[in-house]
Amino acid sequence: MTTKRFAIVGVLLALLVAGVLSFYASKSPDGLQHVAETKGFSQTETQHSTANGPLAGYEAKGVSSPHLSKGLAGVVGVGVTGLVMGGLVLVLRRQASSPADPPHHDDDR
Repeated sequence: MTTKRFAIVGVLLALLVAGVLSFYASKSPDGLQHVAETKGFSQTETQHSTANGPLAGYEAKGVSSPHLSKGLAGVVGVGVTGLVMGGLVLVLRRQASSPADPPHHDDDR
């Protein structure tokens, strides 16, 4: 399997998991929330700055269907993560392939 085909299959699988299977994820609290509830300090929880954001709570705001809302939020998350990572790879690849600065000689007067 070529690297390109491997990457395409990986992206498609990530989109499938995020867009379809994420709706069937457990409704139980995540680990941190569970510990906070078990240890009795969950009442100290405060809202964070993105609590009212367009993808807060793993749902796309303004989408009435819960299946579509969760799936869309997952797909957008995969897309944003892919764009950030792709940009980082391009920057790092450019830096690695750029020729090193030629040595500076003081006797070139």
